[in-house]
Amino acid sequence: VMTAPLYAEIDLNRLPRHVAIIMDGNGRWAKQHKVKVALGHRTGTETLREIIRSSSDIGIEALSLYAFSTENWARPTAEVEALMQLILDFFASEIDELDEKNVRITILGDKDALPPRQRDVLREAERRTLENTGLRLNIAINYGGRAEITNAVNAFIRENPGKKITEQDIACRLYTAGQPDPDLIIRTGGEMRLSNFMMWQSAYSEYYSTPVLWPDFGEADLQEAIAAYQLRTRKFGGTVKK
Repeated sequence: VMTAPLYAEIDLNRLPRHVAIIMDGNGRWAKQHKVKVALGHRTGTETLREIIRSSSDIGIEALSLYAFSTENWARPTAEVEALMQLILDFFASEIDELDEKNVRITILGDKDALPPRQRDVLREAERRTLENTGLRLNIAINYGGRAEITNAVNAFIRENPGKKITEQDIACRLYTAGQPDPDLIIRTGGEMRLSNFMMWQSAYSEYYSTPVLWPDFGEADLQEAIAAYQLRTRKFGGTVKK
């Protein structure tokens, strides 16, 4: 049942199956508001809650969120620590509602390299929601797109020494195995790059960049992105039949 308000002219019968979001602009938002970066990230978590709820309500099948890249470890220690704490806080406050709303959580990225508390919380979230059949919520934490592809290739070589590798061999060993590729990738904060996110899966995704900083991105902005997506013609390298 559609419970999210409709702000834009969107066709609920032609929704993108899989929406991915590069959540950018928390730092700039904090600077604009003359507050610490940690507060920018914390405010961004409020946005996260709203966008997950809205996606679930309008009937998106899968939502992928780029939360923490393998390159983010290079940020100032205080910022990294604040982000690590946010992971614990977010799951502590949200896991009951997400589970109740039938959301299935998958963590994209190398969980093993995370601090023990964060790793355990993420594994428990995946375990607890494994049987859920609603929104597939993919959260990319300690994630790098090139590393994901490299790991998939290495896994195939280990399992099949001497065999030729196919595209399907790689696809079924990615973090998103079994899920549709993203139809729409949204980047907030006005930047126009992928930043090592879903390099394989994004081959034919439609891109949408908005200047809105992530903490200010709301339901109406999400629906605007979907409306823009629905105006596009997807050819997947072919031509459009008349």
